[in-house]
Amino acid sequence: MRTVDLESLAIFRTVVEEGGVVRAAAKLHRVPSNVTTRVRQLEEFLGVRLFRREGRTLALSAEGHTLLNYAVRLLRLADEAVNEMRNRKPQGIFRLGSLESTAGSRLAPILSRYHADNPGVVVELVTGTTSALISRVNNFDLEAAFVSEPFTAPDLAATPVFREELVLITSKAVDRVRTPKDLGHCTMIAFAHGCSYRKRLEDWLSADNVMPERALEFASYQGMIACVAAGTGFAIVPKSVLAALHATDKVKRHSLPDHVATNTTHLVRRGEPSLALESLVSLLTAAG
Repeated sequence: MRTVDLESLAIFRTVVEEGGVVRAAAKLHRVPSNVTTRVRQLEEFLGVRLFRREGRTLALSAEGHTLLNYAVRLLRLADEAVNEMRNRKPQGIFRLGSLESTAGSRLAPILSRYHADNPGVVVELVTGTTSALISRVNNFDLEAAFVSEPFTAPDLAATPVFREELVLITSKAVDRVRTPKDLGHCTMIAFAHGCSYRKRLEDWLSADNVMPERALEFASYQGMIACVAAGTGFAIVPKSVLAALHATDKVKRHSLPDHVATNTTHLVRRGEPSLALESLVSLLTAAG
């Protein structure tokens, strides 16, 4: 659909401000006939007369007054848009994904600082499993996401941002867990399939040919930890989450082998980063 171009509005506004075509042409460095033609083309497009002649001067018609109000506002907005882009200030909605654990234990101070530095950005935070978040980044539903090892994402750029230590938790009634066989007749409590921490736990168990008696799936660490504390089963969680939820004294922690316990959270993205994402990466780099 054809619409009014900003150049025509700028010429129209200049004719009004200068009080005539000749002076407007001089200011715009155009010949008067060109200015007259552009004004007439604008009138034809809108189907109204914008000026009426009073002697040797031009006066705005009622429709001209109405258009002038819009022209001033539209040209001002256009100038603001150009200034924002040239100043490279992030603006608009920034859709960011995160693991539940990262959102609960890591992001609060980071996003608070980010908001202070970028007041023109609205962050929409979406949580999910590593698998689900990677899928949404691949589909451009999210611009970036915090995900955990192990994952496979050949089309995405990945930047390591947080180191996590994972621990096995049980109720306090459990004295010690020496090997996966000690958990063979217990219930595994975890997020749904697609959670990278669950994958680590399942790989550790299966390496010793251990199969949990059953699995209960939860959507939050609060629910998982409460269930473990009640004696229902065992789970794997980052130590940072236990600290953030003030739950360290509610469960029994058990160390895991280094190859299971040591984990890295990555920020993944697809394509060139926006100004909003560049700002977040800079903040994470400074904080790291």
